[in-house]
Amino acid sequence: MNINSYTSLYGVLGNPVSHSLSPVMHNSAFAHMGYNAVYLAFQVTDIASAITGLKGLGIKGASVTIPHKVAVKAFLDEMDENALKIGAVNTILNKEGRLFGYNTDCMGAMAALSEKTTIRGKDVVIIGAGGAARAIGFGIISEGGNLTVLNRSTDKGEQLAKDLGAEFCPLSEFSRAKCQVLINTTSVGMTPHVEAMPVQKADLGKEMVVMDIVYNPLKTTLLKAAEDMGCLTVDGVSMFVCQGAAQFELWTGKKAPVNVMREVVINTLLKKV
Repeated sequence: MNINSYTSLYGVLGNPVSHSLSPVMHNSAFAHMGYNAVYLAFQVTDIASAITGLKGLGIKGASVTIPHKVAVKAFLDEMDENALKIGAVNTILNKEGRLFGYNTDCMGAMAALSEKTTIRGKDVVIIGAGGAARAIGFGIISEGGNLTVLNRSTDKGEQLAKDLGAEFCPLSEFSRAKCQVLINTTSVGMTPHVEAMPVQKADLGKEMVVMDIVYNPLKTTLLKAAEDMGCLTVDGVSMFVCQGAAQFELWTGKKAPVNVMREVVINTLLKKV
């Protein structure tokens, strides 16, 4: 990597970000394509100040992750149609000082799910009510799924369900929700708290498809429990790489080296096992 005065800077804005594999994924893609850029992880508590800094420093683009995907909207100059409909942003593009917001989470999640199951007519339960839940819930509704939102916080869960035109059920009452496809959109089970699960193993049924958007570790405790029950599982890597590839293309205008990005993410995760 030859860093010079022409090197473009990108990064991920979130809290926490120490677990993030976005830097290794995007830096590998930049290097493979010969694109003069670097990508860093920024632990951000004050998203307003971070966006001011992004503009002031001329940072060319950013990924936005937990817990800023909804709050960041207020500080952008423009949002694309899907991001507006979803109500959450995970990608920022700096065009000559104007910040444009996009959402690539929805596409990433639908691509990952479509490899294992269909959505139309299925009873789908999403755990969580943050930005990722908004994006994936929007995708589920768009694909014709019957959506129920589960969340610990009733206020946030009910609001998301209302926004999406879905049902709401308290997380503590999961057993009464109809569920053929279960999707965890929270950070529960993410490194370093790898033993945690958003639901109990007894809540899982062997006919379910279970997806966890957490990709670090590669196989979460939820996915291990689901496999033990005989469920079809979808790990977080497929969604992570697909949404990252879409980000790369928005930032660079070049076709993303998807295989390179997937390989480096999986290899990095396997080294941690």
